[in-house]
Amino acid sequence: MSSSRPEKLGIISCPGTENFSSEVIYYLKKQYVKKYNRFAKALSEKYSMPLEDVWVAMNLNEDLYSVRANSRKSIDHYHPPTFELPVKFTRFSNGEFKAEIISSIKGMDVFIIQDVENHYPLSVGKYDDEHVLSVNDHLFILFVTMDAARQAGALSITLVLPTYPYSRQHKKKGREALTASWFGKTCEFMGASRIITLDIHSKEIENSFHKLMLENLHASYQILLQLRELVDFEDPDLVVVSPDTGAIDRNKFFAGNLQKPLALLYKERDYSRVSKNAGESNITRIRLLGDVKGKTVFMADDMVGTGGTLIEATKALKKLGALKIICSISLPVFSGEAIDYFDKAYKDGLFYRIIGSNAIYHDDNLLNKEWYISAQVSDLFAKAISRLYHSRSLSPLLDNSKMIQKLLKKG
Repeated sequence: MSSSRPEKLGIISCPGTENFSSEVIYYLKKQYVKKYNRFAKALSEKYSMPLEDVWVAMNLNEDLYSVRANSRKSIDHYHPPTFELPVKFTRFSNGEFKAEIISSIKGMDVFIIQDVENHYPLSVGKYDDEHVLSVNDHLFILFVTMDAARQAGALSITLVLPTYPYSRQHKKKGREALTASWFGKTCEFMGASRIITLDIHSKEIENSFHKLMLENLHASYQILLQLRELVDFEDPDLVVVSPDTGAIDRNKFFAGNLQKPLALLYKERDYSRVSKNAGESNITRIRLLGDVKGKTVFMADDMVGTGGTLIEATKALKKLGALKIICSISLPVFSGEAIDYFDKAYKDGLFYRIIGSNAIYHDDNLLNKEWYISAQVSDLFAKAISRLYHSRSLSPLLDNSKMIQKLLKKG
């Protein structure tokens, strides 16, 4: 581990991201306590000093090189920074937003966390009434926060966006905007050096930037931790199914690591129709390449909006003889009345469980559903933030095959 102190690492939580940010900060503190305890123990053994004396020396050294002495009460163990930067957010009556950073952040590496898919009523500021914010509202809050950090002298700005906005607008079929590319370029122009996201819809998006780096984390390990509680990985009747051609790489990864057969659902769509809810899917025909009769199906996708596509897929698999269907969703948006549609589909026996990450905020209305399981990715983002701050490689997080193989060996 790098022995540099993390005091110059700061986290800004945008409105609606408080729960996820607090979990990320919790795991950050936990990591640093563990690492520095290990570091102090190694020094204690090397110099044959009592551990308490090592901590006194380390804390004294930190205070000597600081502008002022740390306000800690005890000096015989490690005290992690608070990490969270205080920001005052304001929403004006005409819909404009303002972000004001309360403390100095000059020379700090700032990580701004924003959940653009939080569509629950929330207050922007102390005296604001609760409002349901759109994706565009969240984006403008992000923009004014980025500019405030840049104006305040942040050394670097990294955006932590579990959901990359407009990621489904990544290719042209006619005279339409490449909004996924435009968003990243806008962030780059405003001073962001990096974006950390989760299971981005299209990997080609990262090819559209000049200097900005895109770190695409994967929730596969966290999802398999939950899947292990539901199925036996040694079951010969377990099969992985890709819900469409766009998800083939993701499901091929699961099938390869689990050493299970891979099947594919091919969907024909009527693109003249827009799916507004799960009852109005634009899918006209579904074909299966593979065998699911009498099988337990595991099917992974990156995002669920209205849920119509996934529900149609479960219907098709049930008609083809699938015994039990378990789905995983990295980004469970569940927009509109999607939760109600999934409730009905579950009661109709179309699926057994859905595993979704906590990257998008949801209240107990979803989290307490019998059919829904939450996979925690907060620790994954905390590790990514720490590694980037210390200029360490992200490879173990970006390619987690080794971690998955260790998990499978444990059974």
